[in-house]
Amino acid sequence: MGHYNRGMDIGRLLVVAVLIAIIASLGSAAFQLAGGKGDSGKMLKALTWRIGLSVALFVVLLLAWKAGIIQPHGLK
Repeated sequence: MGHYNRGMDIGRLLVVAVLIAIIASLGSAAFQLAGGKGDSGKMLKALTWRIGLSVALFVVLLLAWKAGIIQPHGLK
C-alpha cells in the first residue's frame, strides 16, 4: 500500500472544493436560465467561471501527474 502524505489530503480537499465550486457555478447559471428574467449577463458570467475552473482543475491535475505528485492506480 502507499504511505500517508498530509499534502495529498490537502490536495484532495482542494480538488473537492473546486468541484463544488464548478457545480455551484453551473447551478447558478441554471437558476438564471430558469428564472426567466432575461439576465443573460449573469448566466454568461457563471458559465465562464465554470469553464475557467474546469480548465484550471484539469491543467493542475495534469501538471501534478507529470511532476509525479499524483499517480494513476489503474482499475481493478
